[in-house]
Amino acid sequence: MIKRRAGRTGQYLALLGYLVFLGFPLLWLVSTAFKPPRELATLHPTWWPKNPTLDNFRQAFDEQPLLHAALNSLLVAVSSAAIAVLLATPMAYVMARHRSWLSRAGTGWVVVSQAFPFVLVIIPLFLILKRLHLINALPGLVMVYVVWTLPFALWMLTGYVRAVPRELEEAAAVDGAGRFRILVSVTAPLLAPGIVATGLFAFITAWNEFFFALVLLKTPEKQTMPIILTHFIGAEGVADLGPLAAAALLATLPSLLLFALIQRRIAGGMLAGAVKG
Repeated sequence: MIKRRAGRTGQYLALLGYLVFLGFPLLWLVSTAFKPPRELATLHPTWWPKNPTLDNFRQAFDEQPLLHAALNSLLVAVSSAAIAVLLATPMAYVMARHRSWLSRAGTGWVVVSQAFPFVLVIIPLFLILKRLHLINALPGLVMVYVVWTLPFALWMLTGYVRAVPRELEEAAAVDGAGRFRILVSVTAPLLAPGIVATGLFAFITAWNEFFFALVLLKTPEKQTMPIILTHFIGAEGVADLGPLAAAALLATLPSLLLFALIQRRIAGGMLAGAVKG
């Protein structure tokens, strides 16, 4: 009994340490965003601002088009997430229900594609988009994000489809429903938690992505939030720390709020996908 309690206490302490490790950067970002310039320049930083101020937020909005960049990021992230989920759902159904050499090859493609570094594909990708006249265009960036997130989204949804009992689909087939009707009316509703989790993954990936957006978007009116954040760093590498922290905090909030709103559905989807994944 004593060993069991000691082991459980150790697990809780490890979990607490992990939560502190994850939460500290966010807490420090919040603290920095509300500090006045004098506190940011001190040699002995404090955990929390002694004189909180909103001047960093005002300066950030005055210096850079944050609202316009946020709208660009939102448009790109929502579009790429929606398209990736719409494409991955029927593909995952086929891979899960029809196990053959083709489905195994698809699984192998998913694994291999995640090992490709960004630098390896950026040059041919740039040339292809240039031929399609999609350089410095948000639709071109959406296309890139869909292709990049689709393999992992497919892998996630395949596990969720395998967790859906075949008996439900067989009963619907006996009643005269076709494959498409079964997918839409029977399987898709049961996949809702997994679809939400996959969509959130695709959204966060597109919202936070920096490298492709840096290469493909040239003009400020087309740039997304991660690119705009780099504008707070001067030519000599000196960061305007207060406005940068304020802008970074604003860029972080959408992902946190979205996750907080749908965390129960995500947890349910992860457990469902783990049953037969």
